[in-house]
Amino acid sequence: MKPILIYSEKEAKRNRFAAEKICEGTGAELVLPEYDGEAQFVINRTNDYKIAERFEKRGIRVFNPSSFSRLANDKQACYDFMEKNGVKIMPTRYRGVPFVKKPRDSHGGEGVVMCFNESDYDENAVCQKPASDLGKDLRVWVIGGEIIASMLRVSETDFRSNFCLGGEALPYELSEEETKEVKKIISLVKGDYYGIDFVFDGGKIVFNELEDAVGARMLYEKTEIDILKLYTEYINRQLKRK
Repeated sequence: MKPILIYSEKEAKRNRFAAEKICEGTGAELVLPEYDGEAQFVINRTNDYKIAERFEKRGIRVFNPSSFSRLANDKQACYDFMEKNGVKIMPTRYRGVPFVKKPRDSHGGEGVVMCFNESDYDENAVCQKPASDLGKDLRVWVIGGEIIASMLRVSETDFRSNFCLGGEALPYELSEEETKEVKKIISLVKGDYYGIDFVFDGGKIVFNELEDAVGARMLYEKTEIDILKLYTEYINRQLKRK
């Protein structure tokens, strides 16, 4: 019985480097989301909590757990959860203008737009007050509850600073105050390998989202950190494998 790595066909092609690194480090077999066979353990890279849930019901360990994937991939639910637990967010269900509108399940900035008309308000989407420092955000990578790295992303041409949309990425050293805020969020969620994204408002970080199947292109391009190696080593430690 082998471990399995689950990617959609499209994402497996787009993330071939990551898929190969994970399979090499864990001995996992790459399968599509439809797979429902046996598995020693599962590495779920689909952003679909239902897939994780399906294996967990059979007592199979899944990285990341379904509870984390469910929270991370519903932006409004995640904002509500963080706000309830004392984490600062930019206000949602915001009816002022301008406002940022994004699908509840968007990734990589897809479908995220700045709206300037009240008529664009959509109760089925996240409608959020913009942060003051547009075109700038911070990503922090976490493995097993430990902060591994952080990168500042900036864009001169778009309020979205995503690296995949052309934003520039720079290594970033968290301040003591910022580290405390990150650790607070880590204490609230149970995930294995994920990202925490922040926007900047008045020069201070404000929680923006959890990234479940977090990417690492900017780390490999801008640093010497082999984060996928660290992740596979973590998985093997968790399962007491050599």
